[in-house]
Amino acid sequence: MREWVANLFFYRKGDTTIMIDAGYNYDRLAGKMSWLGIRPQEIDSILVTHQDTDHVGAVEADSPGLFKNATLYVGEIENRYLTGEARRRVIYHLYRLPQVTINNKKALLHDGQTLEIGGVRIECFLVPGHTWGHMVYLIDDKYLFTGDTLWFGADSGYSFISALAEDNRLAVRSLDALEDKLRARGIRPLFITGHTGWTDNFEFAFAHKDKLCSPFRKRVPDPGAPYDAYDESDGTKERALSGFLKGVGR
Repeated sequence: MREWVANLFFYRKGDTTIMIDAGYNYDRLAGKMSWLGIRPQEIDSILVTHQDTDHVGAVEADSPGLFKNATLYVGEIENRYLTGEARRRVIYHLYRLPQVTINNKKALLHDGQTLEIGGVRIECFLVPGHTWGHMVYLIDDKYLFTGDTLWFGADSGYSFISALAEDNRLAVRSLDALEDKLRARGIRPLFITGHTGWTDNFEFAFAHKDKLCSPFRKRVPDPGAPYDAYDESDGTKERALSGFLKGVGR
């Protein structure tokens, strides 16, 4: 589902619906969920890739509380931002963001952990760099929800936006390690990103893993990428129901 500058996702299997990231505090969220026949009160499990407000705004303490009864699954390192042990810094560490406050019940995760929720198998990979505790989630060995680790440009995947990283060198090393883990196990998932659509092309996803997406250097956008930030003109009910999410790099 598309929200202004971010994507959030619902994974459904049988009677289980798991939300991946909670978007920001967005006044059209419940209405858009209704397009898919999902009610906010049905959501009892939310996988959080990281705590930036465009990924957790809908569960922050000052939100309308659409998901107040849901359990948040969040990395134990990432949780340090939520407790105040760490402070999020952006714009090359020049700006410190306010602490995010969330009152939901939390289940803390660690790197390499595997868990099951309602028959859905979830494997957690720690991919630090954008934030210190950023997690990506491999669901049922088929779908990799990457949050803000990958940015898909017109020509391939890059390490995410450089100005927003805690440590860009670490982000690049983390992507390299993630690729190695997936290759070693023969897993070629759908890569589903937090901002720039998805691809089933493994080589495309990692082609420029050692390069940063710079906000100060213009890159030609991919006209086939479904989610350009700030433009929701194609985020309609009709498109949502007709499967308008098209892959990139195909």
